[in-house]
Amino acid sequence: MFITPAYAATPSGFDLMQFLPMVVIFVLFWFLMVRPQQKRMKEHQKMLSEIQKGDEVVTQGGIIGRVVKTSEQYLTIEVANGVEMHFQRAAIASKVEKGTMKSL
Repeated sequence: MFITPAYAATPSGFDLMQFLPMVVIFVLFWFLMVRPQQKRMKEHQKMLSEIQKGDEVVTQGGIIGRVVKTSEQYLTIEVANGVEMHFQRAAIASKVEKGTMKSL
């Protein structure tokens, strides 16, 4: 009376077809979101490790300058003639082409 005959007749246990959509969603999530983000992180870490004296960089705050001194964790950036600022390497957003500062 409370259970329909069709429901009562289905076998109980693990059904792969009920679990399959969750697996597909996880795989799509991995390839569309997680994997590209990891790739960008690796590229950014590589760029940070390759920064050397004379490179022009942009910080996450939007300050553009030329690297005048490097250390393992910090960079000294000249933002104007005689004006130097110290930044952590992690605060660097990107490297720009040489000559960008002169064009501004």
